[in-house]
Amino acid sequence: MTLWAIPSSSDTSSWVPFKTVIKQVLVNQVIVGIPFIIIWYYLMKWRGYDSGKNIPPFWRIGVEITFCSLMTEVGIYYMHRLLHNRHIYKYIHKRHHEWTSPTAISAIYCHPVEHVITNMMPVLLGPLLLGSHMITIWSWLILVIFSTLTLHSGFHFPYLPSPEAHDFHHSNFNENYGVFGILDKLHGTDSEFVKSKASQRHFLSTSLVPLKQLYPDS
Repeated sequence: MTLWAIPSSSDTSSWVPFKTVIKQVLVNQVIVGIPFIIIWYYLMKWRGYDSGKNIPPFWRIGVEITFCSLMTEVGIYYMHRLLHNRHIYKYIHKRHHEWTSPTAISAIYCHPVEHVITNMMPVLLGPLLLGSHMITIWSWLILVIFSTLTLHSGFHFPYLPSPEAHDFHHSNFNENYGVFGILDKLHGTDSEFVKSKASQRHFLSTSLVPLKQLYPDS
């Protein structure tokens, strides 16, 4: 496993005590998450969504997931960047950045306000606007959860999405606010990242040779 660990992930000095993380994650999932999902469900009923037995064609699922991905990129980028504002950072987003070397368990270790406006709202807005079929919604949520855990895993495995950009954000703070890098490129908030070795490793690898061996930091 350590062969595919991102170089910065070897630093465990920033790891928050396990009990503290579990407590915050449970608060976000149960006390915050469940009421929010209930509200979202009734909004979906009000808006109207496809609950039919017929599965949508794959092209439609693909188009809607693409739309949801773009909505998520926009929502997360601007909300995330807002939370880095020096006037509010210490009150909300600082908690998530207690991890400079993230692990999967720290993915939703954050202030409840951040969990709502950054983790949940951007992800669930797309299906709400589209009135998506439940198959599409579940497919989308599976992709989101998988990618979120991967991006915070600290490991860059072959054939899996690269976590290099988000890992770089945790160690360099004011870089890589978005998910896909589209808005970071547009706004120039990846200027240091693109010059780094991490950027050279930031792609979906099909090699069993760890990328940190092919593109070492030094």
